[in-house]
Amino acid sequence: MALWRDKMALTGGKAMRMLGRVKEIWRYPVKGMAGEALQSCALTPKGLMGDRLWAVRDRARNEIQSCKFRPELLRITASQVELGSFVNLCFPNGRILRSDAAEVHTAISDLVGHASLLEPLSAQLGLEGFKRYKTNQHSWLDELKATFEREASEPLPDFSDMPQDMIDYVSLPGSYFLVSPFHLLTTASLEYLRGLQPDSDWNVRRFRPNLVIDTLDTEPGLVEQAWLGGQLQVGEAGMLCSGTAPRCGAITRAQQGLPTDKRLLRAVVREAEQNLGVYADTLQTGMLQVGDPVYFKR
Repeated sequence: MALWRDKMALTGGKAMRMLGRVKEIWRYPVKGMAGEALQSCALTPKGLMGDRLWAVRDRARNEIQSCKFRPELLRITASQVELGSFVNLCFPNGRILRSDAAEVHTAISDLVGHASLLEPLSAQLGLEGFKRYKTNQHSWLDELKATFEREASEPLPDFSDMPQDMIDYVSLPGSYFLVSPFHLLTTASLEYLRGLQPDSDWNVRRFRPNLVIDTLDTEPGLVEQAWLGGQLQVGEAGMLCSGTAPRCGAITRAQQGLPTDKRLLRAVVREAEQNLGVYADTLQTGMLQVGDPVYFKR
């Protein structure tokens, strides 16, 4: 009864529609690296607990890096050891290094081909720690557009109304998130695109969601795009579907166990108007668990 009252309170006393259940929960301890599957995790005001608490900084550019610019990062799998204190990094050759190992920075640098530093999220970074790399001879916007790897006939996302924070900073100031602290994807969308491009491997790891929702059989197609502006209740937590997720070339890149496949991006641009999944913001903190029902209210 208490849980139902919580759901009613979240939506002003109006009933919610069940969409499906949580199939997978994913956390990415290091920005840009492959992540870890969880059975449960707390949703905080800043996303999943332990998500993107570390990042790799390019020493020459003095800039936080992502898998957009350094796709080789995807070949490293990160997992939490002690929440907020240490992470383990598993490299493609099977070598595992903890974040406090003396050689960890060199190992990352050798893999990505650029001098790099692994660092935790810290208030000591200040705003300067999140700034984009900009010089008079460098077009940061052209560089950003290039990461979307569009062919000549394909559209790019609309960059004309970028908020000032995205112009000035490579991640949301005070965090290692690019756009939003939470990202979700449905099985319906993956099945829809798999049916149109069956020769590609639509492994969910390519798309880096925090939450994979197994939608009901009556919900086919790119269903989460219709949820924008609506609220979800998932387990104890509530979230607002705040924006769609335009896809870049990172989804085509090789990861551990996944080959390079540029056909994936062609299909998303052609069949899904270049968007797959949606971003969300926390409305109500609480625990998420695999198997939790997912409810929706406009």
